[in-house]
Amino acid sequence: MAYGFLDIAATPSVKAAQADNGSLEYWSGFKGSRAFDRFTEAEAAFITSRDSFYMATVSETGWPYVQHRGGPPGFLKVLDERTLGFVDFKGNRQYISLGNLAADDRVALFLMDYAGRLRLKIFAHAEVKDLSAEVDLIPKLIVPEYKAKVERAMLFRLEAFDWNCPQHITPRFTQAEISQAFAPMRARLMQLEAENGTLRAKLAAQENDDGSRTTATPTLHHG
Repeated sequence: MAYGFLDIAATPSVKAAQADNGSLEYWSGFKGSRAFDRFTEAEAAFITSRDSFYMATVSETGWPYVQHRGGPPGFLKVLDERTLGFVDFKGNRQYISLGNLAADDRVALFLMDYAGRLRLKIFAHAEVKDLSAEVDLIPKLIVPEYKAKVERAMLFRLEAFDWNCPQHITPRFTQAEISQAFAPMRARLMQLEAENGTLRAKLAAQENDDGSRTTATPTLHHG
C-alpha cells in the first residue's frame, strides 16, 4: 500500500540503515495507506497557525542547506489542497536557498509546534515567483500588517507529507502563548488589587471616623 513520504525518502541506503537497525520489516510490511498527497483541514489549520518553518535545499555540489523562514502567524498560506505559498521577506542577502532552487527545485519543509509537541514534514517542489509579474498572487499571499520588505513569492507543490511522533520535542512557548496562558492570572491579580484598594480605602475612612469621634469626646474634670 502507499506510504507517500517513505516512498520518496526510503532510498536503497535508507533501507539498508533500516535493516541494520531492525526496522526494515516493519516499514516494508506496512499494511495501511498513507499517501498523504493532499492537505486536509487538519494540516491546513496547523500550517496557517505557524509563525515559522524550516526549509532544506541541496546545492549543486551536493551540500544540504537548511534555512529558517519566519513571519506573523499565517504568513504561510494554503492555496489549495496541494499548494502552499508565502512572500519571501528580505533577509541577509546571501540567497543560498534561492540559488539552490535554481538548480534543483526539491525542498523538504519542517513545521514545528513546540508548545503542542507536533511536527509536520513536507516534500515539495518549489517555484519562485516575481510578484511584479504575478500580481494575482499579491492578495493571496501578502501580509499587510507585517512591516518587512517583500522580495518575491514562493510556491510549494506538495509531493507528500507526514506527521512525526512527539518524542524528544522539548515544549517551548512564544511570548504570545505565555501572555495568553497568564491572562486569567493577570485578570485575577487586577481584581484582587482592586478589592484590596477598596478595603484599604474603607479601613482608612473608618480610622479617620474613629479618630474624629475620639477627639470630640469631652474631658471630665473632678473638683
